[in-house]
Amino acid sequence: MMKINIADKFGLFSDYWSPKIVGEINDSYVKLVKLKGEFVWHSHENEDEMFLVVKGRLLIKLRDGDIRIGEGEFFIVPKGVEHMPVADDEVHVLLLEPKTTLNTGNVRNERTVEAEWI
Repeated sequence: MMKINIADKFGLFSDYWSPKIVGEINDSYVKLVKLKGEFVWHSHENEDEMFLVVKGRLLIKLRDGDIRIGEGEFFIVPKGVEHMPVADDEVHVLLLEPKTTLNTGNVRNERTVEAEWI
């Protein structure tokens, strides 16, 4: 058991779109990720995905409308819903998702990464 300082953990990396695992709870990981620019359209067939904005503003594009998330707000993308995160400026996000969740969901490309512990 140990406490985690989120700001300190964000200070340990600078790459974008590459989630870092900072904890686990039941069958899920707590991940931190820095975002900037556009990601890829994708969905997660079997997992919901929670985006909690720690710093900045995040746009989640959905096929039927967009969701804007500010600091201290979160949004859960239900499993099977196609979405594309967009960050005009650097955004710090905490993700809570099952351990099986792949960052690009049903899409495999150069943005697909295996999350690593920090």
